[in-house]
Amino acid sequence: MALSYGLSLNTSFVSFTQSQCNLGNQIISVERVSQYMDIPSQAAEVIEDNRPLPDWPQNGNVEIRHLKIRYRIDAPLVLHGITCNFEGGDKIGIVGRTGSGKTTLIGALFRLVEPDEGKIFIDSVDISMIGLHDLRSRLGIIPQDPTLFQGTIRYNLDPLGQFSDEKIWEVRFYTANYVVFPHLTQ
Repeated sequence: MALSYGLSLNTSFVSFTQSQCNLGNQIISVERVSQYMDIPSQAAEVIEDNRPLPDWPQNGNVEIRHLKIRYRIDAPLVLHGITCNFEGGDKIGIVGRTGSGKTTLIGALFRLVEPDEGKIFIDSVDISMIGLHDLRSRLGIIPQDPTLFQGTIRYNLDPLGQFSDEKIWEVRFYTANYVVFPHLTQ
């Protein structure tokens, strides 16, 4: 008799636990929707009054002035006033411990995170003044983590098929930690 009641109690306990987990997941789903509704929009894709030249960037010179970044208004700074210059064609290694801002710096180049203070210039163009499409379509990134991509190498370098084979072979690579290459002009 004790064994019989013990087995039914086990079934009831499993059922109760599953229903509590389902309720928790549903509550979290509502919370996520609420969070996504409050996310501010990114900057404009294209700013017609301030478009870069069609062949921008030509050299790939990057100048960072007093760059300060935080991920939320109430969070501490991740980058504390970085100032540096990278000449086009230089190979630069970004080194630091976990959480030191290496990925944040690369994210700032693509304006995935906007700076609190400071500016980034690529070939003398302030990247905060141009549209996101104009910026991101002219830069590429290859992370240091090995990734097996589906498709050909050519397809992965130019998924939209916008450039000739000659233009793809002319690509210049820049950094060691992350490889950034400027636009591929048609």
